[in-house]
Amino acid sequence: MKYKDLTIEQLKQKLDYNKIPKHIAIIMDGNGRWANKRLLPRNFGHKEGMERVVEIVEVSSTLGVKYLSLYAFSTENWKRPIDEIQGLMKILVQYIRRELERLYKNNIRIQALGDIERLPDFAKEEVIRAIKTTSENTGMTLNIGLNYGGRGEIVTGIKKLYNDISAGNINIDDIDEKVFSNYLYTKNQPDPDLLIRPSGELRLSNFMLYQIAYTEFWFSDTLWPDFNERELILSIIDFQNRNRRYGGV
Repeated sequence: MKYKDLTIEQLKQKLDYNKIPKHIAIIMDGNGRWANKRLLPRNFGHKEGMERVVEIVEVSSTLGVKYLSLYAFSTENWKRPIDEIQGLMKILVQYIRRELERLYKNNIRIQALGDIERLPDFAKEEVIRAIKTTSENTGMTLNIGLNYGGRGEIVTGIKKLYNDISAGNINIDDIDEKVFSNYLYTKNQPDPDLLIRPSGELRLSNFMLYQIAYTEFWFSDTLWPDFNERELILSIIDFQNRNRRYGGV
C-alpha cells in the first residue's frame, strides 16, 4: 500500500482540508465474518462494529464532513435469524443510550434513513428520542440506515409524490430530479461524494440507489470491525486524487 508506513498524523498532512467530501456514505459490512474468524457469535461482531461507528463518527465530524450516512440495517436483513436481529436492536439501543449525550454536545444531528415503524418498539422509541434530542443541532448530520432499502425508498417517494399531485399540491410538469429528491429520506441533503464499502464485497446492496449517480466508490478488504481512522483517511486521500467530471471532459 502506498502509505502503509505513514503514521496517522503524516496521513493527515496529505489531506486537503478544503476538499473534504461533504457527504460520506458507508456500507458497514463484515461484522459476522469478523466474529466467525474468532469463533465468536455473530453479535460479538456487531458489537465490535458499533465501536467503529463511535470512532468514525467522531473522526468524520472532526475532519469537517457535513453528512455521514451509515447503512446499519437493511430491509433484507429481516431474513436473518431472530436472535441476531434482536441482538442488533439491543446493540443499537445501547449505542444510543451510551453516546447520545456526547453526540448532542458535539452538535451532531441524528436522522433515520428508512421506515423505522417496523422496528421493535423499544428500539424505535430510542431512535425517535435521539432524533428529537439532536434535531436543533447544526453540526454534522448522522444518517443511520434502519430498515432501509434503496428501491423501497424510491417507491415510497413515488407514492408521496402521487399523493401531492392528486391533492393539487404540485403540477406534474414541474417535477424534475431536484423536486423528486425532496421525496426521499435524504431531503435537503447533498448526494454522497464518497461511498465506502469495507469487507471485500463489490456491490451496493440496495443502498442509496438514487443518490449515488455520481458518487465516487472506495472498496476495502478490511472487515468493518477493523475499519478505523486510518482507513477513513486513506479513502479520503484517494477521493481527493480523483478527477470528478460529472459526464464532462
